Amino acid sequence: MTKRFVLTVLLMGCLTTFAQKRDYTGFPSLVWPKLYDVKFVKAKDDRGEFDKPVFSEAAKSLNGKTVTLPGYIVPFETGVTRSKHFMFTSLPLNACFFCGVGGPETVVEVFLKNEISYSDRPMEIKGVLRINDKDPDKMIYLLENAELLGAVESDE
Repeated sequence: MTKRFVLTVLLMGCLTTFAQKRDYTGFPSLVWPKLYDVKFVKAKDDRGEFDKPVFSEAAKSLNGKTVTLPGYIVPFETGVTRSKHFMFTSLPLNACFFCGVGGPETVVEVFLKNEISYSDRPMEIKGVLRINDKDPDKMIYLLENAELLGAVESDE
């Protein structure tokens, strides 16, 4: 599956959820703000030019550590209801970076131990964080050996 295909599918998903109004106040997280602190420089490889991430010391300090992140599940493929591999975003779909808010630093690529069913509810996931500045076909943050902890409780 090509990166362009994934981006197209996600953009289509964002457009369908954009019309849904959701009030988002964010989740308390000490990890996401550290991940947001990244800059990008132009780089080239044998496939062409790409934006290479330059991670802050705060983000680098989390590399290889087990972290817990609150956020939303974003499937890579439409029509799939269960998976062990998906994107996880700190923002709801109608505010994800494919829809113009935030950037690639607001998502992690998740590799779960066990397959789960997708939900549009906010969830919490725990796993080993890896920073990625080498492979432009993957997200800049990877969450490996991850497990779903459950839905984030709401005061509503």
